[in-house]
Amino acid sequence: MSNRKTTADKIEEAKAKISQYENHMKQLVQKQKQEERKARTKRLIERGAIFESLIPDAGALTNEQVKTFLTNTIQTDFASKILLGLQSQNGEAAAQNPTELAQGNTAPTQQSEGDSAETVR
Repeated sequence: MSNRKTTADKIEEAKAKISQYENHMKQLVQKQKQEERKARTKRLIERGAIFESLIPDAGALTNEQVKTFLTNTIQTDFASKILLGLQSQNGEAAAQNPTELAQGNTAPTQQSEGDSAETVR
C-alpha cells in the first residue's frame, strides 16, 4: 500500500478546506458587522450627548419635539451653508489623508478664522 493520495482524496481535502475558509469568512463578516454596530452606537450616544449639552433642558423634550427642532433648524439656508462647508472639509480631509477617513476619523481639521463655523457665534 502506498501513502499517495488519490485524486478523490485530494478533492475531499480541498472541499474541507473550502468549507473551513467559508466558515472563517462568515465569522470575520460577523465580527466586522459587530464592530460597525458598536461604532454606530458609540457615535449616536456621543452625538446625543453633544445635542443635550448644547440645548438647554433638552432632556425635557420629547423625541418628536427634538425631531421637529432639528428638522426645522437644518432646513434653514444658514444651516445648509454650514453643513456644506463641513462636508467639503471632510472631502478635503479625505483627499489629504484617505487612510484616516477610512478608519472612521471624519473630524474636520482645525478651522481658520475665515471658516463658516466662526461666523456662527
